[in-house]
Amino acid sequence: MRVVITGAGGFVGQTLAKKLIEISPDAELVLADVHAPPNPTESGKVNCVGADLTDPAACRALIDCSPDAVYILHGIMSSGSEANLELGLKVNFDSVRSLLDTIRMKKPGIKVIFTSSCAVFGRAAVKNVATETDVVPMPESSYGTQKLMVEYLINDYSRRVLIDGRVVRLPTIFVRAGAPTAAASSFVSGIVREPVHGQESELPVDPDIGIWLASPRTLAHNLVHAMNVPAEKFGHFRTVLLPGYTATSGEILDALEKVAGKGVRSLVKEKKDETIQRIVLSWPEKYDTSRAKSLGFADDVGLEQTIKDFIESENRES
Repeated sequence: MRVVITGAGGFVGQTLAKKLIEISPDAELVLADVHAPPNPTESGKVNCVGADLTDPAACRALIDCSPDAVYILHGIMSSGSEANLELGLKVNFDSVRSLLDTIRMKKPGIKVIFTSSCAVFGRAAVKNVATETDVVPMPESSYGTQKLMVEYLINDYSRRVLIDGRVVRLPTIFVRAGAPTAAASSFVSGIVREPVHGQESELPVDPDIGIWLASPRTLAHNLVHAMNVPAEKFGHFRTVLLPGYTATSGEILDALEKVAGKGVRSLVKEKKDETIQRIVLSWPEKYDTSRAKSLGFADDVGLEQTIKDFIESENRES
């Protein structure tokens, strides 16, 4: 099995690569990003390449390896897309369309797994609970709009049997290791990650705003599962909302204090950022993931276990 992962230098790409090799040690992986990403595994079958996918020639070169599946993870995050419309369109839509067109011409029919976002909904469109099938998406950010356009394109290409597309709408991934990102949700990990390392962190939104979360452990399992679900089980609609749970920043901090102590929690300072809060309030708070569960996707492990997992992982790395 040969799998291409774009945006593989990011936290999700690195987490996915490790999980794929853990499950299938003989798999061949091509990890692509603007700059050649690190190999997070000890496998000699992982090829790390630099590829600017806004260039159609780079898309063609990437698919020349004749993969069996492609994970499309690259993109400009939510705050970055809102700040720069042209760049967001170029990376989040134009480059993805170019890659999809390359796949359908060079390697038609292969599995394509695209990571979308709950930002496609828009909170105004969701009066109670968000679902994939019963709510008309009304994104309230350029990022959500760009993701939704790709969702529709993948659905149409799958209908035409040009690709075997699978769209997974991700919750906010908590706790992300590494540096902060340009995502509006970056603070969710930051209010745990930095304090655990003895650094101060800022909370830019009201602590009682609910956010849909999933742990790296569950994310890795579900991303691999997305590739293995039979096409006929997805049917004509190729989008699935991955399982997660709703938690407020206040609840996250309570869990942090329980796991790591009051001193760690005290390193988080409230400092309102109206732009970030406006974006966060455009995401629904509650979701129905019964479709995902019917397809065999796993439930999450919850706040305290996720924080414990993060601390144990950081201790192993240090």
